[in-house]
Amino acid sequence: MILVTGATGNIGSALLGELRGGGAGLLRGFTRDAARAAFPAGVEAVEGDFAEPQSFKLALDGVRSLFLVSRLGPDADILDAARLAGVEHVVLVSSITVQTHSRLGPAGENLAVERLLQDSGMAWTILRPTQFASNALMWAASIRGGEVVRAPYADTGLPTIHPADIASVARVALTEPGHQGRTYALTGPEPVTARQQVEAIAAALGRDVPFKEISRQEAHAQMAAVFGAEAAEAVLDVTGGDVNDELLKVRDTVARVTGLPARGFQQWAAENADSFR
Repeated sequence: MILVTGATGNIGSALLGELRGGGAGLLRGFTRDAARAAFPAGVEAVEGDFAEPQSFKLALDGVRSLFLVSRLGPDADILDAARLAGVEHVVLVSSITVQTHSRLGPAGENLAVERLLQDSGMAWTILRPTQFASNALMWAASIRGGEVVRAPYADTGLPTIHPADIASVARVALTEPGHQGRTYALTGPEPVTARQQVEAIAAALGRDVPFKEISRQEAHAQMAAVFGAEAAEAVLDVTGGDVNDELLKVRDTVARVTGLPARGFQQWAAENADSFR
């Protein structure tokens, strides 16, 4: 039995599809609303919330492998419950900022979860993806409304990753030997700037999408109103304000682990064009 948490998210939903399509055995998806979860046929939906420990403990019944996204709940309690339930292997989604921006608060929190897992006694595989292509969905309302997309660091290119590639690596780690005790830094196949992302979305829509570069100060004011000042600072640092060679590096990990090339941003934009219409 494999339990996928965050099962309706960008990674979890793709992972369930890959596991089912690849003939994995018993599959279970953990979701807050089982009635609305469109899981593949044969996937057992278990409703619960990390804020309600008993619901997660019930979801762990019979589970031997767990897919977990860091910091969705009380990670120490989650890992302890998994160990007590007999889970043997955990595939954890952390962040590449653990190795590129260790001074930032979120990176330190992710590193702490990694260490909890490594000290848990369970086998582990840690995935450290870079910026998600799906982060572009933050522009969806503006693009649907015909408004100008505004972003800082317009021409800083990061090797943005398609969430489905994270899922593909997770599927291999969960179902094939040789990946326990490994940490994988994951990126897309090439750097892509914010300007290029908007151009790719425009191409997928078949119409122009206006774009304007804004200052860090303007971006910080917008983000801080939603996420708080500290989180805004961290996001701005890792999207252009404090880039370094380690963050900009394109890695071939997806291809090496899965045997298939990493998907580009243009593919993600084409697949998700309806979100911007």
